[in-house]
Amino acid sequence: MAPKKLQVAAAGLGRMGKRHAINFLNRTPRAQLVAAFTPDPEEMAWAKINLEPYGVTLYDDYKKMIEQPGLNAVVIGTATSVHAEEAIQAMQKNLHVLCEKPLSTSIPIPLKCRQVVEEAKKHPHLKVMCGFSRRFDESYRDARNKVEQGLIGRPSIIRSQTCDKHDPSGFFVAYAAWSGGVFVDMSVHDIDLTLWFFGDDIQPKSVSAHGIRAVQPELAQYNDYDNAVGIVEFWGGKIAYYYCSRMMAHGQEDTTEIIGTEGKLSVNSNPQSNFVNYYHPGGITREVPAHYYGRFEMAFVQEANEFTESCLDNKPLPVKLSNAVKAVEIGAALQEALVSGKQVRFDETGRRIEGSSKL
Repeated sequence: MAPKKLQVAAAGLGRMGKRHAINFLNRTPRAQLVAAFTPDPEEMAWAKINLEPYGVTLYDDYKKMIEQPGLNAVVIGTATSVHAEEAIQAMQKNLHVLCEKPLSTSIPIPLKCRQVVEEAKKHPHLKVMCGFSRRFDESYRDARNKVEQGLIGRPSIIRSQTCDKHDPSGFFVAYAAWSGGVFVDMSVHDIDLTLWFFGDDIQPKSVSAHGIRAVQPELAQYNDYDNAVGIVEFWGGKIAYYYCSRMMAHGQEDTTEIIGTEGKLSVNSNPQSNFVNYYHPGGITREVPAHYYGRFEMAFVQEANEFTESCLDNKPLPVKLSNAVKAVEIGAALQEALVSGKQVRFDETGRRIEGSSKL
C-alpha cells in the first residue's frame, strides 16, 4: 500500500534547492519533507532556522541522507555537475527522483544523463523526472492545448527566449565555471518546450549559434557569453530560434512564440508581474518579475504536487526522462557551435555528421 504521504528529502539548498525544500515542506499536501542535505555552512545555517524546527533532519553527507529509514523520494537541487551521480545513487537506494534541469552538463558520449536513463530502466517501479518547470505553467499548458486542438494548424517555427535580469555581483561569472554554458543552462528550457510543441521524436538536422560578451567580459575564461542566439533546423521542415541573455535591465523576460500554418500563439510576450498599470506624466508603467521564480513560482509548486501524485498513485509522469537527454544533447550542440563557430549537423536518426563546416 502506498504511504499516506510521500517522505521526501531535499538535496542542495542553494537558490533553487531552498525553493524546492519549502514547496515540499509547506505547499505539497501529500508530501512530507523529512530530510535535507547541504555541504555549505551558510545553507546549513539557513536550514537550521527554516527546516529543522519542522522535523527535517539535516545532513552534510548526501549518501547518509538517502539512507534515512522510511525515505521515499529525493528532490535534487545541487550543482548541475553532480545531478546525474546523485540521481543514480538515489535510485540505487530505491528512491523516486525529481531532479532539477539539466540532468548533466557532460558532453562526451556516453553522456552522464544517458546513464541516468539506463539506471532508471533497471528500476521501472520508480518515478524519475527532470524538472522542466515551464511544462507545469498554466499559460504554456493552455498554449499546448490550443496546438493539440489544431487552432494554429501545423506548428512550424518556434521563437523562444530565456533572459535573466543583469546581475553585476559576479554570480553568473562564477556560475559559468560549472553551468555547462548559456545554452545548456538557460536555453534547455526552450529546447524542452520545442520537443513538447513539435513532438518528442523530432530530430535536429543542423545547429548553429553566435554570441557576444556585452556586459560580462570575464565570461571569456569559461568560453561562455552573456548573450547568445541559436538556430536549430529539424528534419521534416521545422525551425527553432533561441535567444538567451544575462543582461536584461528591466527584469526577467522569458517568452515563446509558436508559429503555425494557420495562426500563431505567444506566451508572455508582454511580461508583467500583475495586472496593475501605473499611469503617470512620464507614460504608462507596468512592473515585470525580477527573476525566473517571480514568473514560474506556481509552476514549481504544481511540479512538486504532480510528481508526488505520480509517486503515490503510480501515475505516468508528465515529462519523459528521454526528453531530458535530448534537450541536453541539443543544448550541448548549440554550445559547441557557439564556441567553435562551426555548424553541427545530424542525420535523420540523430547521429552526428562529422566534418561540420565553418559558419
